[in-house]
Amino acid sequence: MFTRTKNDSSTGTKKGRRSPLATATLILVGLLTTGGAYALFTSSATADTAQSSAVALHSQSQVNEGQKLFASNCATCHGLKAEGTNSGPSLIGVGAASVDFQVGTGRMPMAADGPQAEQKPTQFSQTQIDELAAYVASLAPGPAIPSSKYTDGGGNAATGAELFRVNCAMCHNVAGAGGALTEGKYAPNLQSVSGRHIYEAMVTGPQNMPVFNDLNITPQQKADIITYLKYIQTHQSPGGFSLGNIGPVAEGLFIWIFGLGAVVAMTVWLTAKSN
Repeated sequence: MFTRTKNDSSTGTKKGRRSPLATATLILVGLLTTGGAYALFTSSATADTAQSSAVALHSQSQVNEGQKLFASNCATCHGLKAEGTNSGPSLIGVGAASVDFQVGTGRMPMAADGPQAEQKPTQFSQTQIDELAAYVASLAPGPAIPSSKYTDGGGNAATGAELFRVNCAMCHNVAGAGGALTEGKYAPNLQSVSGRHIYEAMVTGPQNMPVFNDLNITPQQKADIITYLKYIQTHQSPGGFSLGNIGPVAEGLFIWIFGLGAVVAMTVWLTAKSN
């Protein structure tokens, strides 16, 4: 015996039969739920692994000593657990590279509030800086201190010069002489900056500088940029007096004032002598 399926008088569809759209919707919801759960689990596992790796790079004694130094010198602005306050940003996730750059160049601790932290003599020994970096790195994953193979100037200077002109010269000048920015800020002179601090600045983006991660500029390309900067640090300008490498405006002004002035003075002298 066959059972008839009743038609729904209001919609014209058969009762007891599921719409094809409902099946597709259920499949889509299932895929989204499974994919989301997998992504969350993977990211959490990756973060835990990265944090464990960061801690493994430093001894527990370094972390403990760094925590003491942080509490006595940095917690006023950054909070006892580096969570940040109204006076300073959170340091969770900035990594050891950021600490090594900021403290190693004397920018931190800041002497006074201003448009940006200025470079000054360091207040800590390198051992203490390493301990502070170890403590901050233990809080969350972040950029690590770079290997010397990328910072010793052993890359391609010609490639580095091209990369520097494209990515950095608009602020730092093509010769790394620095330049003024808006609201009292400035791009610092790179003539005496170490390769290690240059690399750390690229991966952490201090002040107004953008972050150049390994997808933007690879580690080898960063090494090439450092090689170029080391080259211009050690080689004098082949054109003679460099005028501080501050660009064509200064050079043109020099020619107009001193060059044209010398021509006028020579003309007056020759005319007076003939008379």
